[in-house]
Amino acid sequence: MKRISLNARAAVVSLLLLFCFLGIWELATDAASVGGSSAGLTAEEIEYQQMMGKDPGAEKSAGVPGPLAVAQASWVHLSDPFYDKGPNDKGIGIQLGHSLARVAAGYLLAMVVAIPLGFLIGMSPLMRKALDPFVQVLKPISPLAWMPLALYALKDSDVSGIFVIFICSIWPMLINTAFGVAAVKRDWLNVASTLEVSPLRKAFQVILPAAAPTILTGMRISMGIAWLVIVAAEMLVGGTGIGYFVWNEWNNLSLTNVIFAVLVIGVVGMLLDLMFAQLQKAVTYVE
Repeated sequence: MKRISLNARAAVVSLLLLFCFLGIWELATDAASVGGSSAGLTAEEIEYQQMMGKDPGAEKSAGVPGPLAVAQASWVHLSDPFYDKGPNDKGIGIQLGHSLARVAAGYLLAMVVAIPLGFLIGMSPLMRKALDPFVQVLKPISPLAWMPLALYALKDSDVSGIFVIFICSIWPMLINTAFGVAAVKRDWLNVASTLEVSPLRKAFQVILPAAAPTILTGMRISMGIAWLVIVAAEMLVGGTGIGYFVWNEWNNLSLTNVIFAVLVIGVVGMLLDLMFAQLQKAVTYVE
């Protein structure tokens, strides 16, 4: 009998944990609805509720919806993800598209700035010491703290969201690029100098392949932060996006849709991380 692989065993454990979680979730919601809203009410209070046209014994508590309700809502949203019935009623596919477009724009701008600047810092001890105070001051600032300034200066919520993604994505890429470039073995650089390799060719054929795994690590971290931040930013600026969808459904008191959106955010974030993990494996080498 062949030994079961580690991946297969991990998948079985994951499924068991998922079923346990769903079971506990369903039992908790069932227990909350058994007593209805009459639990804890006196006979006079129940009679008053009935006089007001309500049946407290039959009402379910307004707690967290169960997994079956969330599954039904998910099917409704996923069966027609690209419908457009007005500004406040768009399909989940359209909302995700707006969010991913903002993330892509801000992230690409951060790449254009962070990777060349990281090369400069990693290759020049002078620039590393000169720019380090600015990096250390700006890096800890919450990206959402820039939102009021961005809205005031840019006068556009979409552009402000892109700027926030840019400002939160730039630091992990910059720091990891600088670290990866600075950590390239001196022997390889000395060989390149001995062979009189031009600086541009040395950067692309010696330094970049050696620093690529570290650079991809920074890019992977930046993407995770960007996906976190865009949800919060869209809650503030409104309009479109998965963050706005969550906030709008909360305002509509639709917890089922909120939970569905939270699951979508998690799945998309996982897929983005897996994409960068595969890229990281592709550039990782064994010495």
